[in-house]
Amino acid sequence: MSGSRTGRGGLRSPLAWFRSRPLRSRLALLTAVAVAVAVGAVSLACWFVTRAQLENELDSSLRNTRLDRNGVQGLLALCRQGATPPPVTVSHTVQVILADGTVCTAGKAAIPTGVGDLAVARGQLEFALHTVKDEAGREMRVYTYPDNGPIGLLAVSVARPLDEIDNSMSTLRWMLLLVSGIGVVGAGAAGLWVARTGLEPVNRLTGAVEHVAATEDLTVRIPVEGEDEIARLSRSFNAMTAALATSRDRQAQLIADAGHELRTPLTSLRTNVELLARSEETGRAIPPDDRRALMASVKAQMTELAALIGDLQELARPDAAQPGPLEVVPLHTILRTALDRARLRGPELTFVTDLAPWYVRAEPAALERALVNVLDNAVKFSPPRGTVEVTLMRGELKVRDQGPGIAPDELPHVFDRFWRSPSARSLPGSGLGLSIVARTVHHAGGTVALTPAESGGGTVATVRLPGAPTPPPEL
Repeated sequence: MSGSRTGRGGLRSPLAWFRSRPLRSRLALLTAVAVAVAVGAVSLACWFVTRAQLENELDSSLRNTRLDRNGVQGLLALCRQGATPPPVTVSHTVQVILADGTVCTAGKAAIPTGVGDLAVARGQLEFALHTVKDEAGREMRVYTYPDNGPIGLLAVSVARPLDEIDNSMSTLRWMLLLVSGIGVVGAGAAGLWVARTGLEPVNRLTGAVEHVAATEDLTVRIPVEGEDEIARLSRSFNAMTAALATSRDRQAQLIADAGHELRTPLTSLRTNVELLARSEETGRAIPPDDRRALMASVKAQMTELAALIGDLQELARPDAAQPGPLEVVPLHTILRTALDRARLRGPELTFVTDLAPWYVRAEPAALERALVNVLDNAVKFSPPRGTVEVTLMRGELKVRDQGPGIAPDELPHVFDRFWRSPSARSLPGSGLGLSIVARTVHHAGGTVALTPAESGGGTVATVRLPGAPTPPPEL
C-alpha cells in the first residue's frame, strides 16, 4: 500500500493535494508562498536590524549620561543621612557603587549589582555594559563607569528601562505583520490574475483540442499572437491539424481512387467468369479460340489486380516504415537486373546502355522495383522498334524513350497517385508506378524528375542518388 497519496486516516498528503489543484491555482499559491517567504525574510531582517539600532542608540545615550561631582556628592550625602534620593531624571536610574559593595540608588527601584559593576568600582574594568532586571521586574540596560568621588574611587551606574525599545519593536512587529499579510494576499490575487491572463491562450488551445477530439473537425485553427512559447505551441497545433487534415484527405482520395481503379478489372473479370459459368451451366461450349481469348483475359485481369494490390500495399505503408534495412548496394548491378526484365516486356525494342559503377545506400528490393517501374514506363510509351537509352554516370540515371512525350501542363502531376495522362488511359497500368518510384528515391535521399527530351521527341526520366562508400572486395 503506497503512502505517497494518502496519510493516516485516509487524508491526502499536501503534495498530492497540491498536484490535484488547477494550474492557475497552483501558480497563484506558489506566487503567494514565494512572496510570503520573501516578505517574511525581509520583515525578520528589518526587525532585528531595527532592534540592534535602537539598542545601539540606547547604549550611546547611556554612555553620554554622566553625573557631575556635585551630583555624586549629593547622592552619597543623602544615602548617609538615611534619606531616599529622588530620581535623577524621569527616564534614568542612577546608583553609586562603592568598592566595598555599598550601593546608593536614585530611582524607582534598585538595580542588582553585578560582578562587572564591582570590578569597575574597584578599578579592575574601564566600564561595564549589561542588561539586568531591577527590583520591580523591569529589564534595564545598565552602563557603569568609574568616578573619583570625595571618598576615593567609586562606580556610577546609569540605567534605562528597555520598555521603550520593546514598545517600539511591538509596534513595528504589528506593522510588519500587517504589511506582510497585505503583501501576501495581494501577491496571491496578482498571481491568480497573472495565471488566468497568461493561461488564457492555453485555455483556448485546450478548448480547440477538446473540440477536435469531440467532433474530429480538423479545420480548427488557433490565432497566433507574438513569438513566445504559447505562440510556438499554437503554431505547432495548427501545423499538426493541417497535416492531419491533409493526411485524412489523401487517405480518402486514395480509397476513392483505389475503388475506381479496382472496379474496371473486377467488372471485366466478373463478366468473363460469368460467361465461363454460363457455358458450364447450359452445356453450350465456347469455341476454342474464344475460350482461349477469354482465359487469357481472365489471367491478364488477375495479374493486373495482383499488381494493383501490391502497389496499394506499398503506398499504404507509412513513410517512416521501411520494407527492410538500408544497405550499401551496387546501383549498376540492380539496374542490369531491371533491364533484363524490361527487355522481356519490350522484346522488339532496342536498349542502348552505358552504366558506370555506382554504390548507393537503399533497400535492394524496393530500389529494384522502382527501377523496373521507370524502365516499364519507357517501354510502355516507346513506339514499335523504338530505342530506349539508359545511362548511369556518377549517380545520375537517365532513361530516355522515343514516345509521344508529356505535355508541359501534365508534368506537375506525373508523380501523383492514380494520375494518368489522357493519352495513357487506354494503356495497361494503375497510375501508381511513378508514385512508388518517387517514394523509394526520396527514402534513399535522392531526387527524380521527368522532362521532355531536347531533340527527337520522347521523355527523359532522371534519377539522382547520393553515393555510398564502396564496399571492400570479397576475399
